[in-house]
Amino acid sequence: MNTTLTDTPLTDTPRTAVRRPGRRLLGGVNWLVVRQHRAALLTVAAAVVLGSAWIVYQRDRMAGNLAAIGWPDKQPPLPLPGAQDINLTITALGTLPILLGVFLGAPLIASDHERGTLQLVTTQSVSRRRWLAAKLGWSYTAALLAGAVLSAFFTWWWKPYRAVFPRPWYEGGIFDHTGPMLPAMCLFLAAAGIAIGTLTRRVIPAMAVTFGFSMAVQIVWDRLYTHLAPARMFSSPYGGSIHEKLDAPIELDRWVGTADGRLYGWGTCAKETAAASDACLKDHGIVNDVIKYLDFGQMPAMQWTGAGILLAATAVVTVGTVWWVSRKL
Repeated sequence: MNTTLTDTPLTDTPRTAVRRPGRRLLGGVNWLVVRQHRAALLTVAAAVVLGSAWIVYQRDRMAGNLAAIGWPDKQPPLPLPGAQDINLTITALGTLPILLGVFLGAPLIASDHERGTLQLVTTQSVSRRRWLAAKLGWSYTAALLAGAVLSAFFTWWWKPYRAVFPRPWYEGGIFDHTGPMLPAMCLFLAAAGIAIGTLTRRVIPAMAVTFGFSMAVQIVWDRLYTHLAPARMFSSPYGGSIHEKLDAPIELDRWVGTADGRLYGWGTCAKETAAASDACLKDHGIVNDVIKYLDFGQMPAMQWTGAGILLAATAVVTVGTVWWVSRKL
């Protein structure tokens, strides 16, 4: 029996083409985190772009209004044209850290508990710390960039026009939204939201607790900022206009004083008649008004001190979150 062999080469047999996956800008766990939270990240990016454009528009509008009035040679009327829009912008910037904590931070890990994503991811080749590092890295970057960009634009708007802004530099709407304060607060409340979500393991409770915590932080912070720099003392002749000699001071306390430096309460010689007041002043030797204050020149140091406190608190909260996820979950 003869056997006939064909000369058809093996390379002519049909083959299925194998496609190689294209390179992604992000890979592995970073791609997973961005994909999982793309809605929140895109919302933050859109808010930054729209907020920046709004500030640019309002600054240009203010510049035009002031130029038409003749400022700085002529003072603008009060209330300042566009003051409502300025206050609206300040309010929106004040809500930014709270919204980042509630909608970006709180669901970050809590949602993985509810959906079981944490168990799914960590049973693969990804360690919990690597997964957590990617989560924290993206959320912190988004919070920090959002605060830094909007703070830079708002500072650029406010600084040359601070003399006519409807709020002084030491009010929360200005102090907390210029310089390093806004990005530091955004970062801290995002970290706090993540920590709260890690503990509660439920999205809705985590968001509610984060909102309450954020509001409490804002209230407490408004009471603490005057302690971020050493207070100064200033005296001037009694009965004069003491504030005109200082640069937008925060008055912390006030006295009347003698030539040798003794201080009395501000109302010591507030008598019913001018003659009685004059007699009181002579009896006590009072010749000066004395105030304890902080002024505009201390603002940068106060802001960097406050930002340092918030960043230190962020570091503590982050270490606690990493430890809890690594050891307890």
